[in-house]
Amino acid sequence: MKTSNDERITKKDLNSVFWRSLTMEYSWNYERQAHMGFCYSMIPILKKLYSGNELSKALQRHMEFFNTTPHISTLILGITTAMEEENAKNNYFDTASINGIKASLMGPLAGVGDSFFWGTLRLIATGVGTSLALKGNLLGPILFLVIFNVPHLILRYLANNWGYKVGTDLLTKLESSGAMDTLTYGATVVGLMVIGAMTQSMIEIDIPFKLGSGEGAMSITEIFGEIAPGLLPLAAFGIVYYAIKKGAKPVPILLGITAISIAGAFIGLF
Repeated sequence: MKTSNDERITKKDLNSVFWRSLTMEYSWNYERQAHMGFCYSMIPILKKLYSGNELSKALQRHMEFFNTTPHISTLILGITTAMEEENAKNNYFDTASINGIKASLMGPLAGVGDSFFWGTLRLIATGVGTSLALKGNLLGPILFLVIFNVPHLILRYLANNWGYKVGTDLLTKLESSGAMDTLTYGATVVGLMVIGAMTQSMIEIDIPFKLGSGEGAMSITEIFGEIAPGLLPLAAFGIVYYAIKKGAKPVPILLGITAISIAGAFIGLF
């Protein structure tokens, strides 16, 4: 059952989440990506808010798929902390909205975070560090680490607190206005849109066999692309999703995809 402790989340609790978030990349995997790091970061909060079976449910809730730029993942962690706190106090809170919010935010944040940290800040740090290192200056690697890590650590820390404050204020307003159902529905829709976009952008299937002759010949991939762009990736995703719904394990599915890809490339199908 939920704890009866009405004490608000403290600064110390948020700091624990911040420090634990530094492990986000060290447990990354191909099945659910950064889910273990996210769950590990939330453990201090969940242990304070729940006990017994409710704690088990909360831990399982945060073992779902999660992936975003790790340097600003604390923004989502802060918002999630606020939602878990509200759930612990409100018996009518819809826990599905917690993962819905996570899913709706991780895509947009990854777009911004990847562009800034991987595409801009890392290049600047590398340029400064490399130019000094090539001259034999020991400041090269040191400045690389400083230029990249100091801004990221500051932003990571601040985002954690911003997320919690924004989440707390937002939930208070939604609860008073009765708009929580609308938020849950909207988050679910956006989350599905993110998953759909990831399916189209991260799955690539090329079937080079051509139909027709001469200049009018088109590959099967091009034909499906004319009918509906992204149809082949969607079909592949649908097959995998169906297999998982039927109880198939992710690792055998990955091994099967690898075997089919190798065999298809060998015979010229892919």
